[in-house]
Amino acid sequence: MKTLATCLFVSAGLLASAGNALASEALAKKYNCLTCHTVSKKLIGPAYKDVAAKYKGDGSAEAKLVAKVKNGSAGTWGQIPMPPNAAVPDGDVKTLVKWILSTK
Repeated sequence: MKTLATCLFVSAGLLASAGNALASEALAKKYNCLTCHTVSKKLIGPAYKDVAAKYKGDGSAEAKLVAKVKNGSAGTWGQIPMPPNAAVPDGDVKTLVKWILSTK
């Protein structure tokens, strides 16, 4: 019985994670992030998995990336700047950044 309960709990967690990832990807589509980025390969901007790898273990990564998304950024990943996204609500930016940092 314990094993069944554990399996159900783990399955629920995996489904919630998948749902959160889908919701975050929907936000990326809504705000046109996927015009320049993809999860797994460089397009105009870096792949999200590369961003996650670069900032892995950096405790201040979330705050840094939120600021870059809101204010724009230049020079970190090449010569093409990322324009500011000041109109994107702070909560959505934080959700997107957490999702980006979780990609592998």
